[in-house]
Amino acid sequence: MDEVSLNLQLKFFAGMGSALKPKTALISVFYKDGLEPIVRELHKQGVSILSTGGTQTFIEQLNIPVIPVESITEYPSIFGGRVKTLHPKIFGGILHRRDLDSDVQDAKDREIPGIDLVIVDLYPFEETIAQTQDESKIIEKIDIGGISLIRAAAKNYKDVLIVPSREDYSEVLGLLQDSEGISLEARKRFAAKAFAMSSHYDSAIFNYFNEEVELPELRVSYRNGRSLRYGENPHQNGTFFGDFDKQLEQLNGKEVSYNNLLDIDSAVQLIHEFTETTFAILKHNNACGLASRESVKNAYLDALAGDPVSAFGGVLITNAKIDLAAAEEINKLFCEVLIAPEYDEDALELLMSKKKRVILKHNPETPSSGIVRTSLNGVLWQERDLKTDAKEEMKVVTNQGPSDQELEDLVFASKIAKHTKSNTIVLAKNKQLCASGVGQTSRVDALNQAIHKAGEFKFDLKGSVMASDAFFPFPDCVEIADKAGVSAVVQPGGSIKDQLSIDYCNKAGMAMVFTGTRHFKH
Repeated sequence: MDEVSLNLQLKFFAGMGSALKPKTALISVFYKDGLEPIVRELHKQGVSILSTGGTQTFIEQLNIPVIPVESITEYPSIFGGRVKTLHPKIFGGILHRRDLDSDVQDAKDREIPGIDLVIVDLYPFEETIAQTQDESKIIEKIDIGGISLIRAAAKNYKDVLIVPSREDYSEVLGLLQDSEGISLEARKRFAAKAFAMSSHYDSAIFNYFNEEVELPELRVSYRNGRSLRYGENPHQNGTFFGDFDKQLEQLNGKEVSYNNLLDIDSAVQLIHEFTETTFAILKHNNACGLASRESVKNAYLDALAGDPVSAFGGVLITNAKIDLAAAEEINKLFCEVLIAPEYDEDALELLMSKKKRVILKHNPETPSSGIVRTSLNGVLWQERDLKTDAKEEMKVVTNQGPSDQELEDLVFASKIAKHTKSNTIVLAKNKQLCASGVGQTSRVDALNQAIHKAGEFKFDLKGSVMASDAFFPFPDCVEIADKAGVSAVVQPGGSIKDQLSIDYCNKAGMAMVFTGTRHFKH
């Protein structure tokens, strides 16, 4: 190895462990809140500050000297601000390697100032698409200069600290105030944050464009993962990625767990199906009790009657305000989670007396349109099942049609079946879940499980209805249901042996309707 190469390597490795004390900072941000203390600290330390547009004005109003980027590039901001920092003198100042003599000489020859601190955030693209459909406004919030600066500074983290978000300002202020300087470890960690930010940003832009283009590509990005106590079991780690607080506000109780989150998701998806006052109790992602009534109290009591044993330690949800009368009944039960859109003040005070009980305020919103889950060494994506079986779409296939009450119950039961693990059978009567057979390997087993369970809790199934998430391949299920007292059946149809089930119903005087839609849930 020649002497020059050896010297360069020694300088490289010496630089790897060195702390950074910034001399020149480039600051160009959309959000100015929280920036002032950093600017004042930089000024106090004698750091030269370069800036643009609104950020430059903000710094000048603090009576702190600031160098306009235009004075370095000798080029004005053009195209309405679309091009401001995209210039070799700016990117050269960030990207040139301080431990490489040829880079240092290039910078000197071209009068490129070194920039060793870059504070840049991005135009609010996601916020904009959430607020408007105006494509021209959305396109203008696709950041070009900012994201280029972030990537450049992150790439050269050995010589530059990148600060890509106002969320990092407090930590950065502490780093700047450290007399030993900013360590390489900290710079690399901020570089990782920067690439996470740029990746998330680009994913959001791609997903916006792909709504129309529909390329066979999947980009899923979530920020700010939240560590959970554990996963499904104590020996498994677990993390939640997503914006929990956007849909649910926690008012009381311990930290929600991995399993709580799965149950909460199932509960929220289920309650979306109902417009009249409804209460549901779930255990292990399935409804074990559900009823629609005129009051929350009565809906709760009839839901609880569906399976008071399984309700212990369950997740409770309603689509109506919980008043004191309902709260007094709910408070008698040990439950993990309670969810409602509103609570009367006295009801909430009572419910919060159980300190560990998780109480959530639900902000109803349209469910996301897609579902992603892992499979083998990849992921599966599908559209969410947003189809609800309406009475207008139920086709009577038997000689006898359902009564008005039976038709109401068929719609009710079908909604529950849609959100219950397959294979499933749901038995309902007077808008109350009598019992369900869930996650069975055969539909006959599911039906027998439901009938047995209904019997355990003293339900009279005479005049009840049955919902199946998929067709009956044989008439055995309708025969078993008939003997249990079921008078009307809803199923998707589609079996080559549908007529056998229809014939049995006609013989027994039962009503059967087809929806044409299967609702498997694996």
